[in-house]
Amino acid sequence: MGKLTPRADGLYRIGIYLGKANGKPKYKYVYGATQKEAEQKASDVRARMKKGLTTNRGESFGVWAQRWLRLKKADVGNSMYQTYSGYVKRLADLEHIPISKVQAYDIQQIISELAQKNPRTNKPTAKKTLTDIRNTAAQIFQLAIENRATEYNPANAVRIPKSAPKAVRRALTEEEKQWIITTPHHMQTAAMIMLFAGLRRGEVIALQWDDIDLENRHIAVNKSVDLSAGKPVVKQTKTRTGMRVVDIPRQLVNYLAKQAQEHKLVCPSVSGKMYTVNAWKSSWESYMLQIDMLFGGQPLRKSKFDPRFKGVTIAPLTPHMFRHTYCTMLYFAGVDVLTAQQQMGHADAKTTLNIYTHLDAKHKRRAMAKLDEYLENG
Repeated sequence: MGKLTPRADGLYRIGIYLGKANGKPKYKYVYGATQKEAEQKASDVRARMKKGLTTNRGESFGVWAQRWLRLKKADVGNSMYQTYSGYVKRLADLEHIPISKVQAYDIQQIISELAQKNPRTNKPTAKKTLTDIRNTAAQIFQLAIENRATEYNPANAVRIPKSAPKAVRRALTEEEKQWIITTPHHMQTAAMIMLFAGLRRGEVIALQWDDIDLENRHIAVNKSVDLSAGKPVVKQTKTRTGMRVVDIPRQLVNYLAKQAQEHKLVCPSVSGKMYTVNAWKSSWESYMLQIDMLFGGQPLRKSKFDPRFKGVTIAPLTPHMFRHTYCTMLYFAGVDVLTAQQQMGHADAKTTLNIYTHLDAKHKRRAMAKLDEYLENG
């Protein structure tokens, strides 16, 4: 047992010898209101040392979260990194709690409150988002466990409320695809590339004509635009899966071959420059308005961006729906999961597999419905 020292403030201090640093003895000090309390704390520290646990268990969840984010930044693209950063922000209530003191209840409370209302949308948070937030917390704790800063992963005990809504991710209908194919607009090229090559918005904005090989029918994806700061920042694609060569169908090749190559960028803004956040939103709203004027009759969608569009019936199509549609078309074309993963640029095959599994279940239900119809009418 280390030397027990009573202090003027009434506390007892015990120093635990840790070894030498730069030739000088190094101690870990613990304090207690009573001699027994100080001795118990000293005993706990020694027990952890024997297990190989670090003595800096007082480091907060926030410290480990930032370490985890730094590791992620080296492994994933900027878009995914921003997503992870958003998940960490949702765990802000844990930021100042020592990593070894966080309980499952602390995380459960955050998840349960988000399930009731997302502060950004004032609506219940989707089940997938809640699961991703919980999994982020679990990975942060796992990092701390691997570095002997704690022994327990409380996130593994957290449950996602059954009442949490499922995110609606649908593909474009055949009719909606025809709207995109037949509606001229300066955003049409971006839409066609997202629809028939599955590129992300940031990848489309950064795309240059030098990246497209029409003769060999492929697009080289090697950079993306980060719009998180409002202005476009071009960044080279970091991940092996994100940097890819996408084979494109003849329909897209024929469309691109007819487009004038007046700019270095394939999809410049109206001003001929790279899209900013506001420029993209404005152009996309204009594109949806053009589709609405030609086809109309879609559910009311009031624009929060441009007051000219308020009260106008606009086709509710989002850029991500185009990418999801592309993956769906790969599925129905019989493209295997690994090839689809490469085409989509998914970092994890599980992402592609989840989409395929969902489509399998949905397609199976439709097939069985046809059997029911056959038996009932037979």
